[in-house]
Amino acid sequence: MAARSQTPVAPGILLVDKPGGLTSHDVVARARRALGTRKIGHAGTLDPMATGLLILGVEGATRLLTFIVGLDKTYEATIRLGESTDSDDADGEITSTTDAAGLATDDIRAAIAPLTGRISQVPSTVSAIKVGGKRAYDLARAGQDVELAAREVTVSRFEVRDERRGAETIDLDVVVDCSSGTYIRALARDLGAALGVGGHLTALRRTRIGPFAVDGAPGPDEIGDGPLRSPADVAAAVLGRLDVTADEARDLRHGKRLAGQATRIAPSRGPVAAIDPDGVLVGVVEKRGADLKSAMNMPEESAR
Repeated sequence: MAARSQTPVAPGILLVDKPGGLTSHDVVARARRALGTRKIGHAGTLDPMATGLLILGVEGATRLLTFIVGLDKTYEATIRLGESTDSDDADGEITSTTDAAGLATDDIRAAIAPLTGRISQVPSTVSAIKVGGKRAYDLARAGQDVELAAREVTVSRFEVRDERRGAETIDLDVVVDCSSGTYIRALARDLGAALGVGGHLTALRRTRIGPFAVDGAPGPDEIGDGPLRSPADVAAAVLGRLDVTADEARDLRHGKRLAGQATRIAPSRGPVAAIDPDGVLVGVVEKRGADLKSAMNMPEESAR
């Protein structure tokens, strides 16, 4: 791991390729040590079993994480048909086995179809969702019955890339494009249930969050070896860019509205990144009637 930074850390966004066996908090802890700051957060938790893209915000750029966490995501996963577990993934205990060898490929594809598009999904019991102020996984591990409400999610792609047949099980390598809040473990569980043989997740890798891909991202031991992505570049990629003058930047930083300027943002677009003539992110602005108003300001020391 890179040595602890001895100079102030500039705000920025860091893409990390998380290995299996580490929690998302473990990665944040390593980043804090490597960069010499405690002001680091992450967008979108990955389970210890999962690998892939974790996005960290450093210093003032943590303010951008709220705009990143809700972005669509892509996962590569392996689903085992013929075995169910109490966690819907390989970290749990096997609760039932059913011979899946007789399943036809066409039947598997047909069962996947209802799990695509806008669907109602019950999250896995072993999840970070809070129930009565406590995490569902804590309640489940304490032996309590946990009932989670179904939620609407969107699965825009659920594609089988490979199919491997064992004596009684079938392993499917799949790729899933989905909205934030989708549980891939729940897709594995529900696919197995629809086929009558049970199913669980044996591998999971997140390869994309919004416009950001895992390709080329450093592992936890390489954090600090390369530059952070600037808040301006990241905000523009996520939200779109609005160039403002120096005077407008000053007004926004002081909490003033840009009167009559709402037409500078397309009617269908939400908040956008306001960037000053020096390429520095001023903040995020949104339409308020005919005006533009700051929805989030960046500290003035933000990196370009």
